[in-house]
Amino acid sequence: MSTKNTKLFFAAGETIMQQGDEGTSAYIIEEGRVEIVLERPDGRKVNVGTRGEGSIVGEMAIVDDSPRVASVIAVEDCKMLEITKEDFSKRLDSTDPIIQMISQVILTRYRDMLKRAKILGAEQQYPPPEALEKRISHHSDAVEAVRISNELGKALENDDLEVHYQPLIDLKSGEIKGAEALLRWTHDELGFISPGLFIPIAETTGQITDVTRWVLDKASHGLEKIKAAMGVNEDLYISINFSSYDFARTDFVEHLLKTIDECHLNTSEIVLEITERVLIQQPDQAKIVLEACHNRGIRIALDDFGTGYSSLSYLHYFPIDILKVDQSFVQNIEEDKRTFELVKSIIGLGKNMELEVIAEGVETEAQARKLIEAECDSVQGYFFAKPMAEADFISTLENWSSPLK
Repeated sequence: MSTKNTKLFFAAGETIMQQGDEGTSAYIIEEGRVEIVLERPDGRKVNVGTRGEGSIVGEMAIVDDSPRVASVIAVEDCKMLEITKEDFSKRLDSTDPIIQMISQVILTRYRDMLKRAKILGAEQQYPPPEALEKRISHHSDAVEAVRISNELGKALENDDLEVHYQPLIDLKSGEIKGAEALLRWTHDELGFISPGLFIPIAETTGQITDVTRWVLDKASHGLEKIKAAMGVNEDLYISINFSSYDFARTDFVEHLLKTIDECHLNTSEIVLEITERVLIQQPDQAKIVLEACHNRGIRIALDDFGTGYSSLSYLHYFPIDILKVDQSFVQNIEEDKRTFELVKSIIGLGKNMELEVIAEGVETEAQARKLIEAECDSVQGYFFAKPMAEADFISTLENWSSPLK
C-alpha cells in the first residue's frame, strides 16, 4: 500500500511549482506565504498575487491533465498539506454526477479566463480573492480532513495503528468465546484519535480498504499468536468490521481466504461484521460477496440490529449468521419494559431463525441479568471487559473469571 499524501515544507525562495510543468498535486498553505508568478508570451514575468495561510494553490492541475498555468514561489518558509491528483480523483468519482459536471465546467471557464489574461495582460483577474478562499476554508472541515487523511496514510505505512480486542462472552458458560477487533490510533502529536473521526474520512478518501486490510492482517496474525499462547482453541474467533468499499474490490474473497490460510486459521475463526448501511449501499454486490464467504464457512454478523428501517428484510435476503443487538436497546433494558420486550423479541426472532444473538454495550450487572432472562446467547461490553491490546487479551484469557457469580 502506497500513500501519496504527505506534509511538505518549502524554504523561502524555493519554487513550489513551475509554470508549464505537469501538475500532480495541489497544496493547502498551513503556514507561510507564496507569490504567484505568470510568464507572458513575450517572456516577461509578472507577479499576479500572493497567497497565505488557509489558501489553496495548484488546484486546477489536479482536476485535468493540463500543465501548470503559473509558477508558485515561497516568499516565506511554508508548511503545506498536499492533495494529490489520485486522491482528488477518488473523491470526485464518489460525488454526485452534477457536482462532477459543475466542477469541470468551472475549471474549463477558469482556464479560458486565465489564457485570455495571459495574452491580454489582464493579470488582475487572477487569482480569485484570497479572503474568500480563506473564509471558505475556515468554515469547513476540509483542511482538518486532509490533515487526518495524510496522517492516517503515514500511520498505515509505519504500522502506527493498533488492534484492540473486546471479548465476547457466552452467557451460559461465562467463558470468552471470541473478540471483536477494534482499530485504535494514538498519534504522537495529536494523541488519541477516535475511530468516529478517522473512519468516515477514510471512507471518503478511499483509504478504508487499506485500513480494513491492515486490520484483517493484524487481527488474523494476532489470533494465530493468541492461539499459540493459549494452546489450540478452534472455538475462539475474531470478528472484524468491513465496509461496502471492501466488497467492491474484485479480489476481496480471494484476499480474505489467503489471509486466513497464511495464519493457519479455519474459516470459522473469522467473522465478517457488517452494518445495515453496508447492505443498503451495494445490496447485490454485498449478497454475492457474503454468499461466497458464507459458502466457505465464514460467518456473517449483522451489527446494530434493530436500528434500521428494513433490518428484517436483510435476514431473508442475506446469509446472516449472527445478530448483534444495538447498544441503544441494552442501555434502557432495565428501566423500560417495552425496550426489554423488544430485545426479547429480537432474541426470539434470532433463535427461530437459528441465528446467534449477541448484545452490545453491556455496562452493568443488571443489564447482563436481564439479557440472561431474555435468553440472549452472548454479550460484550465494559461490564465484562474493555477493548484491550493483544498482550492484555492473552492475559485476560489466561486468568478469566466471569464477573457474573
